[in-house]
Amino acid sequence: MFVVTNRKVNTRKEGLDLFGDTPNTVGPNELRLVKVTKQGSHYTTELLTDRLTQAEVRELKRRHALDIDERADWYASLRVACDLMEQAAREKRHLLVYVHGYNNDMKDVLGTAETLQAIYNVIVLPFSWPANGGGAVSGTAAYLDDKQDARVSMDALNRFFEKVQLYHEKLTEARRDAFWQQAIAEDGGRGNREAVQARFTQLLADDCKITLNLMCHSMGNYVLKYALQPSAAAAAKLIFDNVSLVAADANNAAHENWVQRIQARNRLYVVINENDFALAWSRRKPGDAQRARLGHYLKNLFAVNARYIDITRADGVGNAHGYFAGEPVARNAALKAVFSDAFEGRRAEERLSYAADINAYRLM
Repeated sequence: MFVVTNRKVNTRKEGLDLFGDTPNTVGPNELRLVKVTKQGSHYTTELLTDRLTQAEVRELKRRHALDIDERADWYASLRVACDLMEQAAREKRHLLVYVHGYNNDMKDVLGTAETLQAIYNVIVLPFSWPANGGGAVSGTAAYLDDKQDARVSMDALNRFFEKVQLYHEKLTEARRDAFWQQAIAEDGGRGNREAVQARFTQLLADDCKITLNLMCHSMGNYVLKYALQPSAAAAAKLIFDNVSLVAADANNAAHENWVQRIQARNRLYVVINENDFALAWSRRKPGDAQRARLGHYLKNLFAVNARYIDITRADGVGNAHGYFAGEPVARNAALKAVFSDAFEGRRAEERLSYAADINAYRLM
C-alpha cells in the first residue's frame, strides 16, 4: 500500500516509526510518498524520494502511452500512479482516496485502509495528516491540537489533489487515445467516420471502467473544508467520480458554502448518523466553533450539489462513528451496498427512499 502524508518523516527510524506525530519540519504543505508493506503483524516502510531516470520515464511513457516530456523531471509518484492504475485495471477494482479523521495514528490509518480494501472492491490510497491526539480518551486539548493540524494541512491536501488530477488525466487520456486508434485501424482506411465513432464508443463502454473516488471521514472533512478556501484550490476541481463526506466533523451551519465548491463527475454524498457518539462528544467543546456537526444533524441540508443520506435508523448503526466498516456493515447488507456504490463510483441513492421534508435519502 502507498501512503501520501504531510507528517514529519523520521528517516532514521523503521516501520511505522518512520511517520511522525507532527507536520513535516520543512513545512505542513510538504508531501512524502511512502510504500508500506505488511509482514504478519508488523509493517515495513520505504520512503520513495527518488527522481526517475530518463530511461525509466521513457519506459513508463511507452508502456502507458503517456503524453509527457521525458526530458522533464519526474519522480516516484508518476511510477506509483502508473502502478496503481495498472493494478486497478488488472484486478477490476476502483481507486479510493481516503482522508482520515482525528485521533488516528498510522496503525489506525492503515488498519482502516486495509479494512476498506477487504470489504469493498477498491484500492485505497490514504492521505495521512498529523492526527494522533483527540477523542474522548485524550481529551479536549488534544482534539483542538488535531483541529489546528487539520487547518494547516489544507495546502498539502491541495498539492496532493493536483498530482492526482495530473496523473489521472494523463493515464485516462492515453487509454482513450489507444481506443480511438484501434477504432480507426479496424475501419481499414474506409474513412467511415460515423462507424469509427460508434466503434470508439463501444470500446469505451466495454472497457473495465476504473472510477476514482474520494472518502473523507470525520475531521478529514474539516481538512477538505479548509482546502476548498483558496480561489484556485485543486480541491474544487473536477477530479473524482464520487465524493463521500462521512460523519463530517465540521459545522452544519453554512456548510453549503464550502460543500457547493466540490465537483464530482457522478455523485457527492453527505452521510449522517444522528446518534454518532464521536460527533456528539466533539460538539461539547467550548466556544462558538463547536456547533452542530454536519455528520449528525438532519436540519439545514441545503447544498444543491449534495445527496444527503440518513443512516440513523439503519440496523446495526447505533451510535457508531466509523459505520462504513466493522459491525454495522457486517450486520447490514443494505448499508454495505450503499457504501459499495458510493466508494465504487455508482449511484447509491437509487436503493434508498427519499424524505422530501428533510431533503435526504434514508436507509431504514
